[in-house]
Amino acid sequence: MMKKNKSKKYSGMTIIEMIVAIGIFTLGMIGATLLFTHAWQANSFSLEMGQSTSEVSQTMNKILDYIREASQSDNGSYPIVSANDNDLVLYSDYNNDGKVERLHFYKSGQDILMGITAPTDTMPVAYPSGDQQTITLADHIVNDSNSPVFYYYDNTYAGGSGQNPLPVPASVSDIRLIKVHLYINIDPNRAPDNIELQSFAELRNLNDNNQAQ
Repeated sequence: MMKKNKSKKYSGMTIIEMIVAIGIFTLGMIGATLLFTHAWQANSFSLEMGQSTSEVSQTMNKILDYIREASQSDNGSYPIVSANDNDLVLYSDYNNDGKVERLHFYKSGQDILMGITAPTDTMPVAYPSGDQQTITLADHIVNDSNSPVFYYYDNTYAGGSGQNPLPVPASVSDIRLIKVHLYINIDPNRAPDNIELQSFAELRNLNDNNQAQ
């Protein structure tokens, strides 16, 4: 009797199945990589925004301190020189050296700058025209034409969002309170939206109650 040869069957993947599996695995790896990259970029952006906001917040506090301490210049000039939407000039002893400097705050591009002019040692005391020194106080400031950096209020300010500021250029003799309002974004083309910071400073040396005493 002759024995019939039985073909052996081997279990395994065909070439087509292997190609499909590799393709699925590759797509999965690409998806995971893209997801990780997006998450990393978003997290990195949030961290950068947080750091930038913290730095600008500290800078805003310094600006508010300079405004609060605005005082008569060393040659007797009024504490505030001029007051516009994105440009403020006043006198203040910003470095506590006993001399009152002229400080010029203004927005240039996405930077908030401060020009500093010291009084002369001559008699009578004078302040040279222009800014003797300019430093950058904050960057990534994205205020547009409808969002001024500075708002000015007189002694009738009672608070509330409905209270209108003084028209600019503001009459310097009417100013008693100044609001600094900043929008921050390290990349306006990316989410999240702008971060908004605002705060007020009352000019202590122009306080009507103090002047009445």
